[in-house]
Amino acid sequence: MARLAEVRRHDEHEYEHEHEHDEDEDHVTDTEHWLTARTGLVPTPAPTRRHSATEVWDESTRPSAPEPDGEVRFSGRGLSAGKHLIEVHDHYRTELARVRDILDQVRANAIDVGAARGELNAMTLRSNNWTLGSFCQSYCVSLTQHHTMESGSIFPYLRASDRRLAAVIERLDQEHQVIHEVLESVDRALVDLVRHPDDLSGIQEAVDVLTDALLSHLAYEERELVGPLSRFGFFGGQV
Repeated sequence: MARLAEVRRHDEHEYEHEHEHDEDEDHVTDTEHWLTARTGLVPTPAPTRRHSATEVWDESTRPSAPEPDGEVRFSGRGLSAGKHLIEVHDHYRTELARVRDILDQVRANAIDVGAARGELNAMTLRSNNWTLGSFCQSYCVSLTQHHTMESGSIFPYLRASDRRLAAVIERLDQEHQVIHEVLESVDRALVDLVRHPDDLSGIQEAVDVLTDALLSHLAYEERELVGPLSRFGFFGGQV
């Protein structure tokens, strides 16, 4: 995957030269982050258990934006905007769990591959710009549209609202591109499964990689953007 290699190169070589922050700002754990203490909102942490040995990016190089000044206050309307991101992400987490459940049923011979494909097509994950076949078509559409909206409008708005978010937003945008490539891999694995229905190893690995990458990304995005969204909203004039 070309984009995966590009992100790894950015992690290893470019990031430290382009974004020189204090080390404590660049490597912040969920428990050290200011969000919950200042807003009362609790971002969903990434799972501690990984499903695959494949890592599509280096999580240790993720930047963290600095805490807002002490005089910054968060309104009820603003906090609703921040909470909304968590709610949207929870929807994708729930449907991803459903994908995994359907594959478990296939593995257990509870349903056949054709039935599983039909179930997955009824969910929400792929974009009109990505020809990923019929695998989890509506799920892929919804997730990619969500990322497209973030990258195309929400991210530029937040970057303009607080320039200190630039490094975080750049990283999130790159992770969106990586996730799209992971989705393509999942679809290719499903095509192989239809051709070789007795071999579930490929589709299981592809979905495991997607699970690890997506849940990690959603957790990072919540930790870094729920606060700014609670302060600035999703668009000008919202809060």
